[in-house]
Amino acid sequence: MGRFVGDLGAALSAALVVIGDRLGLYRAMADGQPVTPEKLAGRTGTDPRYVREWLSNQAAGGYVSYEAGGQRFFLTPEQSLALAQEGSPAFVPGAFQLATSLIKDEEKIAHAFQSGRGVGWHEHHHDLFTGTERFFRPGYAANLVTSWIPALDGVHAKLEAGALVADVGCGHGASTMLMAQAYPSSEFVGFDYHQASIEHARTAATQAGLDGRVSFEVAPAKEYPGDGYELVTMFDCLHDMGDPIGAAAHVLGTLNTDGTWMIVEPYAGDRLEDNLNPVGRVFYGASTLVCTPASRAQEVGLALGAQAGEARLREVISDGGFTRFRRATETPFNIVLEARP
Repeated sequence: MGRFVGDLGAALSAALVVIGDRLGLYRAMADGQPVTPEKLAGRTGTDPRYVREWLSNQAAGGYVSYEAGGQRFFLTPEQSLALAQEGSPAFVPGAFQLATSLIKDEEKIAHAFQSGRGVGWHEHHHDLFTGTERFFRPGYAANLVTSWIPALDGVHAKLEAGALVADVGCGHGASTMLMAQAYPSSEFVGFDYHQASIEHARTAATQAGLDGRVSFEVAPAKEYPGDGYELVTMFDCLHDMGDPIGAAAHVLGTLNTDGTWMIVEPYAGDRLEDNLNPVGRVFYGASTLVCTPASRAQEVGLALGAQAGEARLREVISDGGFTRFRRATETPFNIVLEARP
């Protein structure tokens, strides 16, 4: 019962994290100075009574801190880093935006359980698309350029000299733009089948001043155009594909003979019992609600799931024609795989 009480409080509080993020309540507390509900409401143009109740929930969960003597609330530096500073590597509201969007889709997924059919990425609540970008971007910003690309054999030097790169399944283009900003001599093309995400990515690239060095096109993983790529990347999306073996074969056909395919996937062991932990619980939840339905909605519908594990991914990539495969590096949340012809 203790576990259930904790989980129920977390589930209810998830919506309140999204509200606090959307209304700027956390950002208005980012300086760490204690505030009354009335003062915070004044800063954010919100109602003091609602804000008092919200702050009380957040303090009960340890998301904000409470000064009993002055009956004021504040964020510690750690809480501010996680909740108020979107550029930080620990920023978490995007994860809650993703989670609450999936609760809104519960009825669709329940029907999929009964029918066995899929639910396409594009059929989900619109908050999923933004929440996914905001959930993954902090990890990419912290690791992609500093450790993941340098862990690949010879890729960093190629990108510094100037190379053609395809970022497949790019979504809103966060990963594509991070690489383009770090390697100005290279050209980056992001591909995704979801038209709305590509439109968002194009706007974001223009705002970032990356026109001419990064572009975005609507295309599925098995049909994206071009060849001669020195690097093809897939970030947290291979397991969502209906035909990941077909996608692997297409990547092979578009790479240079000495090119590299970087596959970033959720961290997972090869056995179910290896993943019965808090991280595995998150990924199995997302896999049930998003990843497996997405794959089932496509051709083949292999449904690898978000916890496929390295051994199963190796099988898929090898079946696609790649002969060299290794784990280049990892984090507590991701494995970074390198495949070469």
